[in-house]
Amino acid sequence: MLQTFAILLVFQTVGEVISYALRLPVPGPVIGMLLLFGWLVFDNRLLPVIQGSASELLKHLSLLFVPAGVGIMVHANRIGSEWMPIVIALVLSTWIAIAVTALVTRALMRKPPREAPADAGAQP
Repeated sequence: MLQTFAILLVFQTVGEVISYALRLPVPGPVIGMLLLFGWLVFDNRLLPVIQGSASELLKHLSLLFVPAGVGIMVHANRIGSEWMPIVIALVLSTWIAIAVTALVTRALMRKPPREAPADAGAQP
């Protein structure tokens, strides 16, 4: 578990450094998770190391929503006065996310599966 936390913190820190150095409007943890995803796609040796602990962390994911709930309660007056732009942003971003997901899924489903090399089953 400690090794998984260390790996996640390294990727988050690298993401923070990139975000700060390049003055990107994207949070460092998001960049870090994208870097981790890319790393796992191209070299999945880290997968067995983090898979078990990450599954345990996901069981407690609901705890991460507590700060968001507190933020909503603290800023209830502001949300009440600006509810229309918030609703519009939520609806539009949801529609965009659904559309992008559908387009990516369609593109991936059209892609033919990779064929195994002809000599994969040959014995030397």
